[in-house]
Amino acid sequence: MVDVSIISGSASDEEVAEKAWTVLKEKGITYDYQVISAHRNPDRLDEYLAGSDAKVFICIAGLSAALPGVVASKTKKPVIGVPVSGKMMGGIDAVLSIVQMPKGVPVACVGLDNGQNAALLAIRILDLSKL
Repeated sequence: MVDVSIISGSASDEEVAEKAWTVLKEKGITYDYQVISAHRNPDRLDEYLAGSDAKVFICIAGLSAALPGVVASKTKKPVIGVPVSGKMMGGIDAVLSIVQMPKGVPVACVGLDNGQNAALLAIRILDLSKL
């Protein structure tokens, strides 16, 4: 059983994921890390989500940044999106993709490449069960 699932859409996003798992490790929070693209591996993503016991999902994605929204559409658990900076638009495309979710698909969004804040937000969400 893990508290937080970190999913990145591409192996090239691992540096941002590492920022998140470093904070989680320091705080003693259990986590799992997966690289699963919502576009290239939708069936694998569905299987992973169906079998995951994580309480919070951190989804790291660049470009169209569909991953956080896809995950949020398939779970009732909290989803935190981390937009990744890119070469084409500096990452603003990823920010807008995560921020502009349709009604009924809530995704929290932290700053570009800010895996640390995603982990800290996940910890605050987990701490709510202790109140």
